[in-house]
Amino acid sequence: MKNSLRGVWPSELCDPSGFRLDAAAEPDPESRAAGTGRGQTMVIDKGLGRHSFTDMIETASSYISCIKLGFGTAPLYSTELLLYKIDLAKRHGIVVMPGGTLLETAVQQDVVPAFFNTVCNLGFNGIEVSDGTIDLPRQKRTELIKEGKQRGLIVFTEYGKKLSGSLIDAASLAETMETDLDAGAELLTVEARESGTGVGVFDEKGECRTNLLDDVLKFVPDLNRLMWEAPLKHQQVLFLRKFGPGVHLGNIPPTEVLSLETMRRGLRQDTFEFGLKKKELKEYVYVI
Repeated sequence: MKNSLRGVWPSELCDPSGFRLDAAAEPDPESRAAGTGRGQTMVIDKGLGRHSFTDMIETASSYISCIKLGFGTAPLYSTELLLYKIDLAKRHGIVVMPGGTLLETAVQQDVVPAFFNTVCNLGFNGIEVSDGTIDLPRQKRTELIKEGKQRGLIVFTEYGKKLSGSLIDAASLAETMETDLDAGAELLTVEARESGTGVGVFDEKGECRTNLLDDVLKFVPDLNRLMWEAPLKHQQVLFLRKFGPGVHLGNIPPTEVLSLETMRRGLRQDTFEFGLKKKELKEYVYVI
């Protein structure tokens, strides 16, 4: 999507941070998924209809890297609507993929080849390999990643269990991430579910367990290949303020894409300091 207002508004108002103005310049999905450091936004679609999906693309496609059709929703759409959504996303340079739970179901039901055939026949250009619900042996996980790459798909992986109260082990995450990337994955996503509560680095109230986050930072050398699921605004603010506007964020609700983009650019009070000069930054007071 071309943003015709870029020639109307001063660049200082489009992006006070000076960091995001070219964030939508990546023309193809693989470039958007390659971890350029500009900060990817992955949207979770839990069942948008044709008009709502079209509105999202028309309004915010320039700021979306990936759309995930959440959990196992993909087979529940009419084929016509599913093809429409896949085609529209791809025409705007966006990675579109079924949720990782659907591939987990394929593993559990022993229909993995049929899953890949169907995904490719429908025109999806990405998949998510996860083990949030099932136990997936390391060798099988690697095989799924390589199969996706061999079929020309962009592969995201996910770390963490979906069961409420599940925590992450930083050393295990780092090891999983290294092996996934070596197998061909583009990014590893840290599980937080669509609720952002009770799993991963978030407690039952959606607040960050800072000790777990600090542990991850000790073990993971390349944060540019890590995406944090952060469906709630205060979680997005936390990651943006800690890692900057280039942090990769996932499970963003469709109606929150522009809101997140304003925070990446310093166009909202929560991250207003992104657009301040060094002298002004010293005098800036952050208000919660």
